[in-house]
Amino acid sequence: MLRLKPIRKERLRGPSREVLRIADGAFWVVLAFAASFGAGRLATGFPAFVGLFVTPDAIAAQASILESDLVIRMSLPTSAVPSTPDIRTDIAGDDALEPTVRFAGTPSVAIVIDDLGGDIARTRRAIALPRAVALSFLPYPQDTPGLAREALRRGHEILVHMPMEAIGTEDPGPMALMTGQPPAEILRRLDWALDRVPGFIGVNNHEGSRFTADSTALAPVMERLAARHVLFLDSRTTPDTQVAAVAGRYGVATAARDIFLDDVENIDAVDMQLHVLEKRAKEQGIAIAIGHPREITLDAVAYWAAHQSGYRLVPLRQAIRLKLEARTSLALLGR
Repeated sequence: MLRLKPIRKERLRGPSREVLRIADGAFWVVLAFAASFGAGRLATGFPAFVGLFVTPDAIAAQASILESDLVIRMSLPTSAVPSTPDIRTDIAGDDALEPTVRFAGTPSVAIVIDDLGGDIARTRRAIALPRAVALSFLPYPQDTPGLAREALRRGHEILVHMPMEAIGTEDPGPMALMTGQPPAEILRRLDWALDRVPGFIGVNNHEGSRFTADSTALAPVMERLAARHVLFLDSRTTPDTQVAAVAGRYGVATAARDIFLDDVENIDAVDMQLHVLEKRAKEQGIAIAIGHPREITLDAVAYWAAHQSGYRLVPLRQAIRLKLEARTSLALLGR
């Protein structure tokens, strides 16, 4: 099993241990010499006298070595005192910040693990994560219904990870929604998928860079989700997504993920994405991340949830509500 190095572990930089040993020896020689002048003069003259023998850098290193050689960086909670809203503008780009209103308070984070159902062991590892982590199940694996029920019993929010057409040659899997299909076929496939995942609160797209950019293809999907009173989380696999516009026409609650945690599968990359997630949460008030059932990701999310400080891990529905409230506030302010 993967042995994960702790998230945010960083080795202190400074003078070599040989330099520090010399500084230690000089310290005791100076102390004995200064003591011969008397205790009174020692108290007043010692700091200046030490400066003749030991450099400021060595003194700073001596102080820092009293800390652990390895430190874990934790964020401090922000002030809960209300302040004047800071209106943020939209920034172009695939991973751009959503325009939002920033209020003082504890930043909120929502995490979704998708692609679940195919690997039983890793799906159960995801189920063992804190219950605030939402879990999204592919509809076509044989074990999806039973595993989704296990996740429900553990208190997780459940999503249907709906296969949708991608740009290029990527295969989204069986019963995928395709832009060339008539509305009746799109609904037949969607209903089949929804029936495969018990207890779902919404849908997010698996692949879908072509499908989610097509407002005509999205229309019957959003109409059906509106009738079921469930949400749509946009995995945002394309900057051309039309999800928010079409969902808005049908009254479907929606928001887009802010980052993917594990596009690069190594611990340093995932750790960096967790830092980005925290930064987005501070800037926007709320940020949503999507990860996948990989050993590195599951270890990193579990570690972060247990050791983070200064953030709230919130359920996905709450995160989407917070994002919708922020967008409403912007609309009222004419932004």
